[in-house]
Amino acid sequence: MDTLEVSTVVYCSKAEVYEFLLDFPRYTRLSKHLREVTQDGDGSPGTEYDLTFAWWKLSYTAHSRVTDVDPPDRIDWELTQDLDAHGSWLLEDDPDADGLDDGDHEVATRVRLLVEFDPHSAKPGAIDLPRFVSLSWVIEKVRPLIQDEAERVVRRLVADLEGESRSVELEIHTKPESV
Repeated sequence: MDTLEVSTVVYCSKAEVYEFLLDFPRYTRLSKHLREVTQDGDGSPGTEYDLTFAWWKLSYTAHSRVTDVDPPDRIDWELTQDLDAHGSWLLEDDPDADGLDDGDHEVATRVRLLVEFDPHSAKPGAIDLPRFVSLSWVIEKVRPLIQDEAERVVRRLVADLEGESRSVELEIHTKPESV
């Protein structure tokens, strides 16, 4: 399994961040490659989402499900077909965050996006590939896009929640380190 974790501080309460993250269809505003999200359920465990991504000449709809929630601390999800992947949004109070002592911010939340996936578990035929394009080539090209997309989503999340863009310090951890 490959692992990607991206975290940062957002100057909002955990409850505000949690409610924002629970609204998966909103993610189309945060992502460069996510085109559409359809939802079947209210966001609680068992809610299913179809997330349609487009990149290069490829389009793919990921089928996912919320597997567990612990308001306002955690949202767990998994993909339900074509690829072995799961992840979590983790929220923690961060009373030591830079910026809290300047009087501009009263609360801070550390937001972590954790994703674990097996790129080699992709089911043959799951993606309609152009002629002469191999699935292994696509996997190697998409790996760095996953990290770029996770960073973009977290940066845009901060801007949406705080109401304006700012320089966002991200902590990024990958395993293997080649992502």
